[in-house]
This record gives sequence, structure tokens and C-alpha cells, in this order.
Amino acid sequence: MKILILTNFDLGLYQFRKELIAELLKENQVVISLPYGELVDKLVELGCKFVDTPMERRGMNPVTDFSLFLRYKKLLKDEKPDLVITYTIKPNVYGGFACRCLKIPYAANITGLGTAFQKKGMLRTLVTTMYKVSLKKAKTVFFENSENMQIFLDEQIIRKEQACLLNGAGVNLEHYSLLEYPTDCDTTRFLFIGRVMQEKGIEELFAAMKKLRADGDNCVLDVLGGYEEDYADIMKQYESEGWLFYHGYQEDVRPFIEKCHCFVLPSWHEGMANTNLECAASGRPLITSNIAGCKEAVIDGKSGFLAEKQNVDSLYQAIKRFITLSYEERKSMGIVGRTHMEDVFDKEKVVQATLERL
Repeated sequence: MKILILTNFDLGLYQFRKELIAELLKENQVVISLPYGELVDKLVELGCKFVDTPMERRGMNPVTDFSLFLRYKKLLKDEKPDLVITYTIKPNVYGGFACRCLKIPYAANITGLGTAFQKKGMLRTLVTTMYKVSLKKAKTVFFENSENMQIFLDEQIIRKEQACLLNGAGVNLEHYSLLEYPTDCDTTRFLFIGRVMQEKGIEELFAAMKKLRADGDNCVLDVLGGYEEDYADIMKQYESEGWLFYHGYQEDVRPFIEKCHCFVLPSWHEGMANTNLECAASGRPLITSNIAGCKEAVIDGKSGFLAEKQNVDSLYQAIKRFITLSYEERKSMGIVGRTHMEDVFDKEKVVQATLERL
């Protein structure tokens, strides 16, 4: 069988789906369609055929988006796949609609609802309508958290029999193995991994850290990931103050996880935050938002703490609470988190659950 995968970014496909792709390649031909990135080469080495498909990942432009739909139709006619799997909004919408037009079986993955679903308005209405049209004939629509799935059911975007809830993309428990907990707790080292942007809760995190430092708490913050230009100056200021360390994008985050005492992600919305899963699997406590896509990774009070989203004081209190814990209490939290990943988020289990519905 020939399987075509449509997505918008090489990083997400390689980091979170390579195990699924490896399983598919055992008995199928796999073609991947996305804009070229350096990780595409590693997917080709696995055995995939690559088709370069440029697209604008963000924003909505009727002209360029319609041209993407036409490219997908041509691609489907050229490759003649037996099944198409789509990830992220534009491949889900335009790829799904192209599959529907050509009567090719397809499965979509809702890896998060994004900004469009955060409040009522014209944009949400438009995106909802587009999803209804594109997913009407989908064989399966995969979700990473129950809240996202319920929204699609309540809005009647899909039918109940189409929906399949996964435990995120899962986490590779061998790659993210249990790491020894740092014995030096004189300075509490927090870690943030993700794009430095408002909707990841970075402003709340910076504000909470400033309050803790003002209290005299001996804590620092490592930040990994690209950032929006608006944050360049403020991050340089915090670096000069000695409590923020910015490391940019890192292909391998494990050395930074190993050094940290706790991972913090105060995000506003997520499909399923993979960074939470990776850090918990490594034996690190979590402080994250009490929202769908984040809270599932935490056993509150036992493997970490939940804070209310967009609430500086709630985040501050959660971090303050963690700072007061002893070495043994922190280490124990990390072990509980690791066990939770083994029980619920094992990548092998998620891959098998996916294969059963394709």
C-alpha cells in the first residue's frame, strides 16, 4: 500500500512521528510532502520518498492557500496513494478537501486548535466551516486531548465514529530515559523549552521569575527555542541581571533537561505538549498550565504542580511551592512523573493505537 503524509514542517514530523513512520515502512511505501528542511534527509534515510511542497505555515492568504490546494490535487493524481495522513491545519484542510474531491481515503490529525479557536468570532467561524468541509469524508480524525475532540463534536465538525483520542504523540521512553536528579539544589534551575512567544506564557513566566528573585529566592531559568523579535531586548536585560540563560534552538534538549530541577510550561493552549512528556519521562517535575494538552502530563501535587493559565500569581505560587521542597521530595516527584509516562504516554502504545485506526 502507498501512504502519503502531508504536513507543514520537518521538525514535528521527524521528532514526533518517526516511530510511526518506521512502522508504516515495514509493509508500505511512504511518501512525505512538506516544505524542505534539513530533517527531511533523515526521513528519506528511513525509506521515505520526499516531495517538496512549499507553503506559508502561518496566516491565511486566499491566493497562496488555493494554490496549495491545487498542488495537493496534482500530487494526489501523480502519486495515486491508497491512504493519506495529514498533520497541522493547512494540510488537514486543503489536503483533506483534495482527498475528498478525488475520493481517496484519508486520516487527519488535530495536534492543537491554535489561536483561531481561542475566542468566538469570524476567524473561528471560518476555520470551523473549512474543517467541516474538509473532514466530512475523513476515515479517522485523531485528537491529542479530549477537550479538542469534544469541541469538534459539539460544533458538529465531525461525527462521533470518526473521532479517535490518542495520548498525544507519546514519548520515546528509551530516548528520554530516566536521568539522575541533580544533587546541587542551592540554586533551583528551571527550564523552558519552546518558542518564546506570548501564547506559550513566556510573559507570565518572566514576571513570576522576577517576583521570586525579588523575594530573594535563589533560582535561574534556562530558555531553549527560537524567539519573536519583540523579546530580544528584554531577554538580553534579564541575561545581564544574571537569572536568565538563553541557549537558542537545540536539536538535543536532553543535556539541558539533565541539569534542570524542574520544567515549566505556562502555555495558553496545546494539543499535547511534547516537552512536558519528554521532561517527565526524564524524571523531572513539571509546573504547567491547568489546561487540556498540559494537565494530562501531571499528577498534581505528586509529579508537579498545575497553575492557572495567564495568571502570574498562580504560576508564582506554584514555582514558590516547588522551591520549598527538599531534594528527596523533588526527586520523588520526578520518579512519579516517569512512572506516569510509562503507564499512559509510552510511544509504542500510541503508535499501535494509531495503526489500529488507519
